[in-house]
Amino acid sequence: MRLWLSRSSEVPLREQLVTQIRLGILSGDLKARQKLPSTRELARRFRIHSNTVSAAYRELHRAGLVEVRKGSGVYVRGRIADPTLTGDHGLDEAIAKFFRAARANGHSLREIQTRLQHWLALQPPDHFLVIEPDPELRKILVTEIAEATNVPTIGADPDDQDRGGVLTGAVSLAMSSRIEAARAALPPDTDLMSLRSRSIPESLKGQARPPADALIAVVSRWPEFLRWARTILVAAGLDPDSLSFRDARERGWQRGLKSATLVIADSVMAHELPPGSVLRRFNILSDSSLDELRGLAQQFSESGTDFSL
Repeated sequence: MRLWLSRSSEVPLREQLVTQIRLGILSGDLKARQKLPSTRELARRFRIHSNTVSAAYRELHRAGLVEVRKGSGVYVRGRIADPTLTGDHGLDEAIAKFFRAARANGHSLREIQTRLQHWLALQPPDHFLVIEPDPELRKILVTEIAEATNVPTIGADPDDQDRGGVLTGAVSLAMSSRIEAARAALPPDTDLMSLRSRSIPESLKGQARPPADALIAVVSRWPEFLRWARTILVAAGLDPDSLSFRDARERGWQRGLKSATLVIADSVMAHELPPGSVLRRFNILSDSSLDELRGLAQQFSESGTDFSL
């Protein structure tokens, strides 16, 4: 098997070495029990530090792809040792076979890269990405969107939204009040959808008014939710003295909740209330925003994206 290492690449040399040997094993270019070049030989051939080669071999050994025979060398393992890695190996094997077939048909790496980029660009989105700096609000928005659409949804701070490839295959979302800051943090050609918050009339619509003597607890880890709920409840004519606000970041927030007539919580805390609590959940996002996201999710489904994986 021939190896290539590029010092000008953004990919570390160790990773280049691991990937090529891994694909060689999974594609069959490197046969079971075949001896691999020694650490010293590879280091000398590519003029790299022997520690780089040793680290690559250690990673391949941990993955169950090679075995180290003391005093003899490094050999391709006869079979994949770790059954929990079957899914990853299956994808790698499919990729390896694709590259083998493409190269056997005379296609250059540049041709393959260009066509791959073309086909990747044609793939439908497979998740929502909520860009929001406030971590507590971010959790709430992710929960509301995932539950409303049944589409994988992740959140990111504007400063780290490009880490781990989260933008690939994403429909990016941000609250309308954060839209400009989010847009500034994204690559110029990235589409960004604005999310609208729920209005007070919308929040009160269809809600039965609690009795005058009701004790109402409001629970959230997001301070703005507590302030927002106070505004809504006071606007509904409730006595401020009958309201108990619980910051769930503080110890003992659950104390006495069972005696409350009603517990109002955000979408995250709705799943964390003590058993027996009488819950009324309030969403942050407006019905129109959630309906728009459901429509997008339907388009994903019709285009062939499988969200059950």
